[in-house]
Amino acid sequence: MRQIAKRNARNRNVKKGIKVELKQFAAAVKGNDVDAMKAELKAASKKLDKAAARNVIHPNQAARKKSQLARALNAKLAKASQPAPAPAN
Repeated sequence: MRQIAKRNARNRNVKKGIKVELKQFAAAVKGNDVDAMKAELKAASKKLDKAAARNVIHPNQAARKKSQLARALNAKLAKASQPAPAPAN
């Protein structure tokens, strides 16, 4: 019973860390700092990979979440790189 409680606490702590990292990534995406977004994506990916390696979350869940984050980053970068439309005369 003690082992279960210890593992539950550790897993909860890891999942909390993932949630915090995902929130930081979302905040970086709301801002317009490209370097911050890329850094947060890297940090979030690392947390997800570690959790999957330790069987805290399923590896497919980690891959799915990383894909969602990368798509969000790429969409933001594509939107930012588009030139402003010329005014119609």
